[in-house]
Amino acid sequence: MAGLLDHSCVGRVSQSNPAFGDVSVADKPSADKPSADVSNADAPIVQVRDLCKTYSGWSFRGRRDINALGGVSLEARAGDVFGLLGPNGAGKTTMIKILLGVVKPTSGSASMFGQRAGSTAARCRVGYLPESLRVDRHHTARTALGFYGRLSRMSSAEIDRRSDELLELVGLRGRDNESVRRFSKGMYQRLGLAQALMHDPDLLVLDEPTDGLDPVGRNEVRKVIERLRDLGKTIFLNSHILQEVEMVCSRVAIMAGGKLLAIGSIDELASPTDAANVLIDARAALGHGDSIHLPPEIDPATCSVIARVAGAATHRVTLLSPDQAAVDRLIDVLRQHGHSIVRLENKRPSLEDTFMRLVGQV
Repeated sequence: MAGLLDHSCVGRVSQSNPAFGDVSVADKPSADKPSADVSNADAPIVQVRDLCKTYSGWSFRGRRDINALGGVSLEARAGDVFGLLGPNGAGKTTMIKILLGVVKPTSGSASMFGQRAGSTAARCRVGYLPESLRVDRHHTARTALGFYGRLSRMSSAEIDRRSDELLELVGLRGRDNESVRRFSKGMYQRLGLAQALMHDPDLLVLDEPTDGLDPVGRNEVRKVIERLRDLGKTIFLNSHILQEVEMVCSRVAIMAGGKLLAIGSIDELASPTDAANVLIDARAALGHGDSIHLPPEIDPATCSVIARVAGAATHRVTLLSPDQAAVDRLIDVLRQHGHSIVRLENKRPSLEDTFMRLVGQV
């Protein structure tokens, strides 16, 4: 299989990864190499249109087709931290393989920087961290970065300068001459982020960057991604860890079964019913015992008493889909009936709430 990048341009997407084959081979020079930045500043960095991928195979029952992607369309723009979220088998990795040119789509189109996905012009501007990074164990962090720098045809001075910058960025300064065989998985992933950034790519593609890490390792990797986000780097990542995506991503696409279910910011993805829950902790009026009964003027379809708050003499009331006027009316009515308002909280749904709602509809 051809390599994932042309070594004659500064950049590479090349790993020893079983999913991609053990490859680190240069493409032959081609006409689509970038001689200048031809992309429009307002154009999407990543653009996918009606993308389909069908894998065909055989079993004892005969021919079997698997639809890994079924008509997916999405865009990611400069400065986005774009999260591709879905359960196992959703089609996330297939999407990334198509963007990197490892897999050809059955139909539809995919482009990066206005160039065909998989072309040399596109690949030279991408840094890639696979789900299972492989670095020869004889390397130190610094010699590993030197190896990847030489693959990108960087000079020794450029390699030294860039290695210093990236080891500082990912928090491995002081461990740079230590053998990678002694690294924790979190340190190993941070080294992977550094190698993906070695040629200063315009787009960083991360495949399950925190999968298999303990909480400390996840926190370390997430902090690096947050630093890159704050520096304005465009990041396209896939993950099934909802909390991580919610913490770092500006836009999210939710997939299941090869289909795109929704796309947008986390606030945009939340449905009206989920997004406007207001929780009110109220203390029952004297003479009402231990319970709060909603006055008859409160619509039970939009308001209900959830339960008594554990360890407190208060009850939690939830108001669904309220505007500010609805909240004010509820508070006024509760007070008129002698109940005291202890706490008011606007509850925004988590990405998990939205994800479970959408995937549950498939």
